[in-house]
Amino acid sequence: MDYKQWNVQIWISEDDNDAVTTATAVLFTADGKRHESVAHARRNPDDRAVPGIGDELAAGRALSELGDKLINDGALDVSELAQQR
Repeated sequence: MDYKQWNVQIWISEDDNDAVTTATAVLFTADGKRHESVAHARRNPDDRAVPGIGDELAAGRALSELGDKLINDGALDVSELAQQR
């Protein structure tokens, strides 16, 4: 059985007011492809700052978007192969 390893790195940053958290998720495949998604979490100004919550929301959203992109890429590849028949 052949195994492949894909690595995802997530970078998280917050603005100076701790109001917006940005997460960038990047997938590096073994064949050198790079897929990237960026997402944000915004804190309600009436809520107290709890950075971990923004981190989780922004990272989860970035990973979800990355998953959607990969599914769409796979569907496009299948469609292109089907047209070549």
